Amino acid sequence: MSGESKKSVKHWPEDERPRERLIAHGPATLSDAQLLAIIIKMGKPGRSALDLALELLSKFESLAGIEQAGINELREVPGIGLAKAAEIKAAIELGRRHQKPSLAGASFCSSQEVAAYYRPRMKDAKQEEFRCAILDTKNKIIKDVSVTTGTLTASLVHPRDTFKAAIRESAAAVIFVHNHPSGDVKPSQEDLLLTKRLVQAGEVLGIQVLDHIIIGDGTHFSFRDQGLINGALPRTL
Repeated sequence: MSGESKKSVKHWPEDERPRERLIAHGPATLSDAQLLAIIIKMGKPGRSALDLALELLSKFESLAGIEQAGINELREVPGIGLAKAAEIKAAIELGRRHQKPSLAGASFCSSQEVAAYYRPRMKDAKQEEFRCAILDTKNKIIKDVSVTTGTLTASLVHPRDTFKAAIRESAAAVIFVHNHPSGDVKPSQEDLLLTKRLVQAGEVLGIQVLDHIIIGDGTHFSFRDQGLINGALPRTL
C-alpha cells in the first residue's frame, strides 16, 4: 500500500480507495489511516491523503495521541493546514461523544457499569479529574459534576466542595470517580484517606457514598467491591 500511496488516491483501483471501500464494505473494514484519509480528503503534491494520515499516526503514535494533540501540533505535519486539523479534531470529538451516553435518569447496577460510562471520557486525560455522580432516593442519576482537576500526581479534594452540588440537588447518595493518568488503578494512601473522609462526611450530611471508583488503562478499582466502603449494599451497587 505504501508504494501505491505515492500516486493520487483517485488513480488507485476503486476498491482500494478509502471512501469507496467504506461505502462497499463498511467502515469497520478500514484501518485507522484509511479512516483518517477520508477526513483529510486531499493530500498535497506528491503525497496522498493516506500519506498524510500515516504521518499523523506515526508522529502522534495513535488516534489517542492525535486526540490529545493541539491544533498547532497537528499543523506541524506538512499538508495539514488549519481547516484539516479542525476537521480531524471535530471527527474525533464526535466519536468520543458517541461513547458518552447521557446519565440523566439512568441507574448503575455495578461498578463495571460505572467504569464503562466514565472510562471513555477519562482514560486519555493527562491530569487527574475527580467527578461525582449525584443520585436520588431511587438511586437514579440526577447529575454528573466535575469536582476538581488536579495535577498528574494528585487531585486536591475537600469534602466541603465535593458535597456542595450533592446538597444543592438534595441527593440521597453519590458515587465518586477519578482517573489515574498512569493507568495503574491501585489506590494511593491519599486515595484511601480521602475516601474515608468522604464517607464520614456523607454520614454527617445524610448522603450515602455508594462507591469510589478509580479509572485506569482498561481497568478500574472499586472501593466497595474491595470491601473498603462498608455498610448495607443499596439496590444499585
